[in-house]
Amino acid sequence: MKTERPIGVFDSGIGGLTVVHALTRRMPHENIVYFGDTARVPYGPKSTQVVREYAAQDTDVLLEHDVKMIIVACNTVSAVALDIVQKRAKVPVMGVILPGAGAAVKTTRKKRIGIIGTVGTIKSNAYTNAIRQVDPEVQVFGKACPLFVPLAEEGWIDHKATELIAKEYLFPLTLEKIDTLVLGCTHYPILKGVIARVLQNSVTLIDSGEATAEAAAVLLEEQHLKNTSTLKPNLRFSVSDVSHTFAEVGERFLGQRLGRVHRVSGLAH
Repeated sequence: MKTERPIGVFDSGIGGLTVVHALTRRMPHENIVYFGDTARVPYGPKSTQVVREYAAQDTDVLLEHDVKMIIVACNTVSAVALDIVQKRAKVPVMGVILPGAGAAVKTTRKKRIGIIGTVGTIKSNAYTNAIRQVDPEVQVFGKACPLFVPLAEEGWIDHKATELIAKEYLFPLTLEKIDTLVLGCTHYPILKGVIARVLQNSVTLIDSGEATAEAAAVLLEEQHLKNTSTLKPNLRFSVSDVSHTFAEVGERFLGQRLGRVHRVSGLAH
């Protein structure tokens, strides 16, 4: 059955498991294949050319599983290499930026939106451009928050240090009187609680992963690709390097047990 083919999801590491978590909540019967390029993470500081090469290879890994659509959970690839994935894939492809931008525009009342992400994502202006395509009158304020990634992986969700760093990063955005904040990195939903606390719950947080899961569900319905089976879905996880902390960190991001993790070898460094 072509509807039972899996959804393919890839990311530069394990942050994309927050997107898988959102997909499994929104579409509990879909089979999913996930690939995290943990041997070459992070993509953010790398040149656009290298990111585009990696994106092509990551796409090929998923295509081997006969996927029916590909979700690019990596914000950096979504910003600078989505066209590469689309050309190679021959199946529907979705990044995390457009759904996140669309959800933010729908949410904002004051037309003042903040974006937090890696240095690469913020410098690319991809969210700003996507938001302005939807509504040119919206004012967008970006802030790179690179330390959020290691804090999320460390599991320092309620740690004092995380709160201090969040205050430092988010203070300039509070001065801009934003009413909506896009979590423009797949790691950041792990820190949603501390971010909301620092912003004193006065700002609506947009999880790009949740917005992407919603958009993917609509697309599969429209393309008649939605899995109609009610059997327990098959979730397959693969990475390019398995670290000793992978299972522990991965389960934190996924919100459930990972089970067996496969290693993909032969990718160029």
